[in-house]
Amino acid sequence: MNPKPFQLGIIVGRFQTFHTGHLDMVNKACAVCEKAAVFVGSSQESGTLKNPFTYEARYDMLRKIFGEKVKIYPLPDIGVGNNSRWGEYVLQNVRERFGKNPDLLVSGKEERRISWFDSEEGVSVAELYIPKTIDMSATRMREFFIADDVDSWKQYTPPVLWDDYEVMKQTVLASKDNLDTNSI
Repeated sequence: MNPKPFQLGIIVGRFQTFHTGHLDMVNKACAVCEKAAVFVGSSQESGTLKNPFTYEARYDMLRKIFGEKVKIYPLPDIGVGNNSRWGEYVLQNVRERFGKNPDLLVSGKEERRISWFDSEEGVSVAELYIPKTIDMSATRMREFFIADDVDSWKQYTPPVLWDDYEVMKQTVLASKDNLDTNSI
């Protein structure tokens, strides 16, 4: 068996809620990394329009989809935005969990991530941007819950989560009018 090109890959996301674009990203990380770790951003946030689900609910979603294939960790916000200070914070969290920096960051190509690893510490982290071949966002996924459009939601949701639709919909509906957030 050929070794994978990277030892440790990380994926950082809020996963509010998980969709097939996320699935593609995590699967690609697993394909090229010996170990893949998912860091769930805004882990302290829940009950709001932007962040309806608790960290525990998102952890459970990821575990149902990937089993033990990936490690999953909380990543609370620190209020600095998407910049090299945030990148240093991400790296610090990785080092606390694994004792070293990741070899690879796997993400969607978004302008806001480009400066994450501009620091001296982050310069050795390779970045793999996954093209957005699936036109979906977590915001649209939450809109499907609000509209009770289960068929559209299922098109972009791994089947293992389909039985959770009603509970997830109720969580989004209970949170949709709360615009307060500390998430950036």
